Amino acid sequence: MALSKSQLVQAVLAIGTIIKLKNGCQPIRNSAQPKNPFFGLDRKMQMNRHAKNGTTLKDSLERDRVYGPTFAMDTFTNRTIITSDPYNIKTILSVRFHDFGLSDRQFALGPLLGHGIFTSDGDRWHKSRSLIRPNFIREQIADLEAFERHFQTMLSLIPRDESTVDLQDLFFCFTIDSATEFLFGHSVESLEGKRQGNEAGSAFAEAFNYAQEDGVRLFRLGYIARILKDCRAKFVDAAIQLRCAQDEEKASVDDRKYVFLKELAKQTTDRVVLRDELLNVLLAGRDTTASLLANMLFILARRPDVWAKLRAEVAGLGGEVPTYETLRNLKYVNARLYPVVPLNGRFAHNDTVLPRGGGLDGQSPIFVHKGTFVAYSVYAMHRRKEFYGEDANDFKPERWETLRMGWEYLPLNGGPRICVGQQYALTEASFVATRLVQEFERIESRDPGPWVENLTLTVCSRNGTKVGLYAA
Repeated sequence: MALSKSQLVQAVLAIGTIIKLKNGCQPIRNSAQPKNPFFGLDRKMQMNRHAKNGTTLKDSLERDRVYGPTFAMDTFTNRTIITSDPYNIKTILSVRFHDFGLSDRQFALGPLLGHGIFTSDGDRWHKSRSLIRPNFIREQIADLEAFERHFQTMLSLIPRDESTVDLQDLFFCFTIDSATEFLFGHSVESLEGKRQGNEAGSAFAEAFNYAQEDGVRLFRLGYIARILKDCRAKFVDAAIQLRCAQDEEKASVDDRKYVFLKELAKQTTDRVVLRDELLNVLLAGRDTTASLLANMLFILARRPDVWAKLRAEVAGLGGEVPTYETLRNLKYVNARLYPVVPLNGRFAHNDTVLPRGGGLDGQSPIFVHKGTFVAYSVYAMHRRKEFYGEDANDFKPERWETLRMGWEYLPLNGGPRICVGQQYALTEASFVATRLVQEFERIESRDPGPWVENLTLTVCSRNGTKVGLYAA
């Protein structure tokens, strides 16, 4: 006999009660209640103000300080849990991986990325990941010849008269050039276009940035965006042109080498599938590494002491272009402060539990209802003094000489969805940093203001990375 609606509700509540009792769940310790308890419109407006002012991450730190590492934000319609606790983040990303998923990410980013590795769950995600993974075997990552070639083009765009240059702009060109060559077999050559005064590559990048900003806006507005949604990511078809352009005359790749686009085209000629997978890997290949480099050089331009130590370490290469093996031995080069994806989150697919945040001391498990959005701030976690010391907010590469972190340090995600291209990204960033240190004796900041976030799906400097470089 079918159960009535009220009986179904009672059954669901009973299951939730059993989960709470079994795990010793306690009410969440702290709650940040919006002034508008029905729809949280004041919080939505506040989020938009922070986005406009470049203070979203600062707000994340402040809320972490006021409410603690795990707290709730309730409205009449839903509950959001926000955490910077590594135990909770580990649970979301690994221990209870199957209890959490992306849910509304498809709504916000689908117009740009479609159904790819960053917007899909379940079997579709597994399929996307299996298509991408073969690109990142060691033999291909260790081949740095393309990095050096694109670096030489970028080097030609850096003034030799110590005048100001925006390295962030060049880094985004460099990473899209190297990513398209690595993934598709040939490069879009945006750096070369810039050198020749052709801004086609820049126009593509600007459209890509716009589409990301639009997707992030949909995230912030949530259900309101279902009314306002107007994602104008029409440019995505430009990615298909990369496939069309890869004919036999232009392809200079050894047929034995795995090329993502070529292998994907063997499995499908579906235009939508090709577009979706292309844009997902382009996002990863371009934005993460470029943001990492831009933030790092922004800091280095203000830290001549760190630049000098980098030069001392790199001097051991004797002026030779680094190899994959020599890069791995450069410990100081790999220090970072800004995680490239500082804020993230998951939706609870089922009633589930997080290990901390409940009770008077915040150390008891908490119950998470199905449908709850759990946001986690890697940015705040990386600045918690109990893990990193009183100087947690300072750029201090020396701390990594002795510090051994687990889930407290999460630069490239974790668990089954850990960045599949992390070694490629870190190798690329280390290579570019090393080559710049080899080529230039000194770097000088030309931006008098502080670092201000430009937060889309990744985070970089709103004002760029404006520096002067003095040749060695």
